[in-house]
Amino acid sequence: MRAAVLALQGAFLEHEKILESLGVPCFELRKKSDLEKDFDALILPGGESTVQGKLLHELEMFEPLKQIIESGAKVLATCAGLILLAEKIENDSHVHFGTMPVCVKRNAYGRQLGSFFTEETFGNLGKIPMTFIRAPYIESAREDVEVLSKVDGKIVAAKFKNQTALSFHPELNNDARLYEWWIKS
Repeated sequence: MRAAVLALQGAFLEHEKILESLGVPCFELRKKSDLEKDFDALILPGGESTVQGKLLHELEMFEPLKQIIESGAKVLATCAGLILLAEKIENDSHVHFGTMPVCVKRNAYGRQLGSFFTEETFGNLGKIPMTFIRAPYIESAREDVEVLSKVDGKIVAAKFKNQTALSFHPELNNDARLYEWWIKS
């Protein structure tokens, strides 16, 4: 596996450090020509989804990346990355990639002061640490979307085909089990 990490804005370095610690080669996607490099996995990091979407269009990376996602590249999307993948965003007619059949509520836990940390069950990994920063959650998902985790009854992690999307930031914790699972999934 070789992973590309979207590095236009947001928390991309932390993802790279974890991948490198697990022996997964990775590189940053900063411009359209970076998409010509070989990779079979993609990380869409947290940050500002509106800014990331705008930059993807300005840099002419949006359509090629959408095609890469639709063609089956393994995707891990965190926080803003989840919003980029969502087919619908509550109270917002704008959609980015729209490749994951979920409806997302952005800033669902409030502003920065509403950020929190918890531990909750994720798939078959048991409880893992979860850091939420101005996080969205998945309000609804089509029935063929696998729900991987809920916090207080809200969907915070889901998988659809090649796409795994999280409301939280696994890169901000010292637990790499989620990445190990993603690499093998």
